[in-house]
Amino acid sequence: MNAEIFSEWLRRQDYVVVKTESSYWYDAWPRVFQAFPYQWVIQPSKEEINGLLRRQWAVALRYSAPVSQAPGKLSYHAIYDQPVYALENLDRRSRQNIRNGLQNCTVEPIPFQRLADEGWDLEADTASRQGRKPSMTQEIWRKRNLAAVDLPGFEAWGALVEGRLAASLLIFQMGDCVEYLSQQCYHDFLCLRVNNALTYTVTHEMVSRPGIRSIFYTLQSLNAPPSVDEFKFRMGFSARSLRQRVVFHPVLAPAVKPYAHSAILKLIQRSPDNLVLAKVEGMLRFYLEGKRPVEEQDWPECLLDQKQDILNAQAAPMPVEPVIQAPAQG
Repeated sequence: MNAEIFSEWLRRQDYVVVKTESSYWYDAWPRVFQAFPYQWVIQPSKEEINGLLRRQWAVALRYSAPVSQAPGKLSYHAIYDQPVYALENLDRRSRQNIRNGLQNCTVEPIPFQRLADEGWDLEADTASRQGRKPSMTQEIWRKRNLAAVDLPGFEAWGALVEGRLAASLLIFQMGDCVEYLSQQCYHDFLCLRVNNALTYTVTHEMVSRPGIRSIFYTLQSLNAPPSVDEFKFRMGFSARSLRQRVVFHPVLAPAVKPYAHSAILKLIQRSPDNLVLAKVEGMLRFYLEGKRPVEEQDWPECLLDQKQDILNAQAAPMPVEPVIQAPAQG
């Protein structure tokens, strides 16, 4: 279970996948390349970045860098890296929600075909509940999930209520880390705490498996509200500080100014459901914010309790773990 397998999953979905000295990249949006594996924190050279931008005719790149490496938007990964995951490790509210969820549903692995067939309604419902449009069509959803059928390391899990798929989770094991790729839930079943039961059961199972050292839940979103990640932190995951770097092509970078960001915000006011505009706004905001000194940036609330440690790291930069390099090409 490695990055090459994940690359094959992306290629089956018709993404362009590129390997460089520090990482792998795919065109998450047209001409916008995202580094993966998502949990890797990398330090690509300027030459590597510019070479990738020019070879792929890319508009921009996005990746996670060490928190001590400027520039970059102060950000986080939501992870769990403790040796045990159990109810007693969580707060009282979370324990109660999980117990209620486990009484109301059954959590078990499900076939990818079932996720492809039944999961779309969950995906569309989840997007609607979060005030956004789905990020893909139903056809792309099916292709995404069926692409994993015969690839090792991928698993689909579901929370079932009287046999009905109420919540789902797609995961992939990347070496000693398990990545949570997407999670959905019907709003009608939220009160039954099926999401709590699903996350707890899968996380407990993964942490219990030999060789698994961490669970990666998410990278801070470009455009989702902070409330989207509150559930993850209540479920025992923690925020690992880093910098999200957005790098624009050298030809375009001079035009990325505050006035351009303001113009996009005005367009969003006219078209609040436009997902492309929302992503563009996030890219511009992260880029501009990342050029400011870290102490002047808009800090994620989940990192405020780490503020002094992060500021100390800026004053006296030192190696930050984990900084992972992809295998050399060849």
